[in-house]
Amino acid sequence: MNWEVLALGAFEANCTVLTDPGGDAVFVDPGAEAEALLVLLKDRGLTLRKILLTHGHIDHISALDGLLSACPVPVILGNEDIRWAFTAVNSFPPYVKVPSIPSGLEPVSDGTRIRFGAVDFSVIATPGHTPGGICFYSESEKLLISGDTLFAGSVGRTDLPGGDWEALQVSLAKLMKLPADTVVVPGHGGLTDIGTELKTNPYLRKGANYGN
Repeated sequence: MNWEVLALGAFEANCTVLTDPGGDAVFVDPGAEAEALLVLLKDRGLTLRKILLTHGHIDHISALDGLLSACPVPVILGNEDIRWAFTAVNSFPPYVKVPSIPSGLEPVSDGTRIRFGAVDFSVIATPGHTPGGICFYSESEKLLISGDTLFAGSVGRTDLPGGDWEALQVSLAKLMKLPADTVVVPGHGGLTDIGTELKTNPYLRKGANYGN
């Protein structure tokens, strides 16, 4: 499996593009620029198989309508975020339109396993930034796609509707138990790894039993 990260749209949300040698692709958090993503698929001869969403905020899902009109594939999202992500509460007028509810929407919860080619991803429930926030973790690839739960040197904000600082701290404790050399692809900004965040992230609660 290969992967790359594209910063899309005005919010520069990271979209992770997963590809396998057979020409299949998965998009994680396609937050904008649906046309550019479709061109990428065409130019590289790729077939989109799934869309994975770490959470429901508009800057991570706004390319859905454009993508799904051309590629009607399953869309994976945490169950609690399905309740509000496609409603007016998630709107950002006049800049971004809330996508329609995907017909192939598949709710997932903690521990769900998602197979892509020869690689398994585990869903880790990480509420706090949003009630249904999730991360995607591949043990074999040493890769964590963390959405807006964990950033390089920071963590997800909890002052938006549905945010919960105490819940986020519990979620971060789960992530900090992953191997130190796990590469982290956050929802915005540059890459990091679990070991670096354990040592340097000022938002991880002092004295918490994060372990590793």
